[in-house]
Amino acid sequence: MQTEARNAPINIRARQTQRELIDRAAAAQHKSRSDFILEAACKEAENVLLDQRLFLLDEGQFAEFAAVLRQGIAGNRQLETLLSRPAPWEE
Repeated sequence: MQTEARNAPINIRARQTQRELIDRAAAAQHKSRSDFILEAACKEAENVLLDQRLFLLDEGQFAEFAAVLRQGIAGNRQLETLLSRPAPWEE
């Protein structure tokens, strides 16, 4: 498996106590500070994006939504395009 090079810098400032906390957690998982921060940030980014996919409907709205779903995506070019794209964290 070929590993993609990391070439996009991310720079942040932290309080000393925050850095020490991150270092302790990274060490507990046998990871570098950079790997720990990047993995944690990516996981949270995925959660934020997934949370945007939750929506609440009342009974009438749900009936309309279900009817649209039953129609399928054939002929709906915009929906076909959307569903063919990878998730943001897979790009």
